[in-house]
Amino acid sequence: MLDRAVAGNSTAPTTQRGQIRPGTVDGDDRAALSGAAILAILRRRKLALLLPMLIVPLLTGIAITALTPLYTASGTLIYDPSEYKLQELQSILREDPITDAVMATQAEVLRGMPVVEQVAARLNLHANPEFNVDLRARWMSTRLLSVLRSLSGRRPQSVSDPDAPGHDAAGPRFEPTRNATLQSVQEALLVVPVKGSHVLQVSFTAQDPVLAAAAVNSAMDVYVKSQLGKKYAAVAKAKGWLEHRAVELREEVRRQEDEIARYRERNGLVEGMHAGLDSEQISLLTENLTRARNSLAEAEGRLDAASGRTGAAAQAAIAPSVVQLRARQSQMAAELQAMLGRLGSSHPDVKSLRTQVDEAEHAVAAETARVVAAIEADVRAGRERVATLERNLRDAQSQLGQDAHAQVPLNAMQRDMEASRGLLQLVLERIQATAQQSAIEAPDAHEISLALPPDTPSFPRTGQTLAAAGAFGVLLGLLLVYVSELTDATFHTSDDIRAVLGLPCFALIPRIPSAALRHQSIEDYAARKPLSSFAEQLRALRIGLAHWHDPHVVAVTAARAKEGKTATTNALGRLAALNGERVVVVDCDIRRSSFGRQTRDESGPGLIECLQERASLADVLCRDAASGMDSIGSGQGEANALGLLMSAGMVRLLQTLRQDHDLVLLDAPPAQAITDARIVAGLADATLLCVRWRDTPRDKVLHALELLEEAHANVVGAALTQVDVDSHLRSGYADAEVYHPRYGGSFQE
Repeated sequence: MLDRAVAGNSTAPTTQRGQIRPGTVDGDDRAALSGAAILAILRRRKLALLLPMLIVPLLTGIAITALTPLYTASGTLIYDPSEYKLQELQSILREDPITDAVMATQAEVLRGMPVVEQVAARLNLHANPEFNVDLRARWMSTRLLSVLRSLSGRRPQSVSDPDAPGHDAAGPRFEPTRNATLQSVQEALLVVPVKGSHVLQVSFTAQDPVLAAAAVNSAMDVYVKSQLGKKYAAVAKAKGWLEHRAVELREEVRRQEDEIARYRERNGLVEGMHAGLDSEQISLLTENLTRARNSLAEAEGRLDAASGRTGAAAQAAIAPSVVQLRARQSQMAAELQAMLGRLGSSHPDVKSLRTQVDEAEHAVAAETARVVAAIEADVRAGRERVATLERNLRDAQSQLGQDAHAQVPLNAMQRDMEASRGLLQLVLERIQATAQQSAIEAPDAHEISLALPPDTPSFPRTGQTLAAAGAFGVLLGLLLVYVSELTDATFHTSDDIRAVLGLPCFALIPRIPSAALRHQSIEDYAARKPLSSFAEQLRALRIGLAHWHDPHVVAVTAARAKEGKTATTNALGRLAALNGERVVVVDCDIRRSSFGRQTRDESGPGLIECLQERASLADVLCRDAASGMDSIGSGQGEANALGLLMSAGMVRLLQTLRQDHDLVLLDAPPAQAITDARIVAGLADATLLCVRWRDTPRDKVLHALELLEEAHANVVGAALTQVDVDSHLRSGYADAEVYHPRYGGSFQE
């Protein structure tokens, strides 16, 4: 028996629900996506890839043949401003450092409307149909109207006609035709600065290569001449303005000098060599006062010393004669003391010496009085001089304060005069420089190379365009493949089942073409072709179910209808019965049964009658003669399906079937819309989820799986049904190996 064989298999898988998280792909799958998986995707979506690769270049080639060829002529000129720069004309002719911004500005100037107007006038582009819209092909009604006007003798007046009424030659003109022509010429003229240089590349695109080259050369010539003309005009205008300004400044300086002279005379302000007379007088008085005070201090010091109010050293420095007399007096006094101790006071020598000492004292006193009197005279003279100088200084300072108020307006007038004088000097210098500038003026730009008529058209570039179209076709095809793969939310392979649902995929049941069936059912095909790939996948499904603890009661359901669950259930039951198992298949889709039409007469009793106890189990059981499989149909009549499936009779019936059979297959209704499927799945030992290959959306299957899990159903795995063998084999998936032709000798279809 199969259950015993599986029980002894030590290699049975141990994968449990939840080991692979839904919506995730492991690291090996992500790594595989970089190689073979990408090629497999391209192989599956080859139609979406090949159609844009063929259609886009084809349409591009057709469009290229219908285009008019255009020629682009190019020339170059260098923008190199002269080194001699006139400072007073900075606001007019100032040359900024040559930067990318400066070069971009000159490029816009070169393709500006003034240059475009002269180019159009030189080459008579207003009469060229390529640029003048009115000269292009007109509608028949316009031509007929022109003929009628010419026959009537009326001259059509265009808004661009200078003789039309209301035309103002001095002001702007509204001329749609002329303006449109100039805009077309400006669009054809392209000026590009060469990066990292002072070179401007000028190009013009037209249908005539000679016209394109002439337009480039004309534009560069107009630009160079306009640069030089503007410089001459600016220099002449500046020179005239400077000369007029110099005359004004001369008169202004003369007037300011006369005004300052009159103000000095009126206020008695006389200026000395280095400053005003008052300032110089105060400086002299301050200096004399300082010297007088120093002399007074010296005289007072000598007076103190001579009067004995200071030390002997100071007296010696001031009156040497007094010091000498006092020294002589001290010497004689010392000798007198010595003689007194030796000879006595009555000795004639002692008396004589005492007389000399007294005379010396009188001499010292007389000399001291004379010196003090002389010094006192010097002190009095010094004090009088200091007092006189202080009075004179106060008077001078008072006069200086009065003159300071009068000096404020004078200072302002002098500043104005100096400013006018400096400005006059500057203007005179600039007049001389302007005369030199006009003599050596040169244009800021000159041509490097003139344009030549091109030999090959610049548009359309057939080779590059077709290559770009091919590349775009490839990218568009890849984008379509990516979008198709991204928006395809169905299941393609067993890996999708594992990654999205977290369930093992037991089998990939192929779709049997109608030609192979030959008017027989799928169930009969599996029974009559036991060595076919279809039967082999059913055996893989049976083994996968057996690995999950060999469940006896298995509910087979799907997310929605027409998933192939009924055919899979019947085919699996018949194949298991042919393998020697006791199998019974129960049609639990009471509301919409298709099982009875495949296995038995629809009019006989079935599950409804058995649960309602209107028929016995033996009455509802039907055996297939070819395989030995038992089956129970859904029965007849409208019944409360939910109540019957939840009844105790349903439990007893399943218990009886479990005892009498090795495998009980319950064909449950779709779980997405019908609640009966959740009841049936909850009663079974295991639940198998059928998913239609490349048809059932993932969100529908996930929702159905969540509903079954909420009903406590044991969903053990899934099976992909109605797999297109050829398409799946071309997909390159790993599980497509089971359909490879190399195994053709193992199957008999």
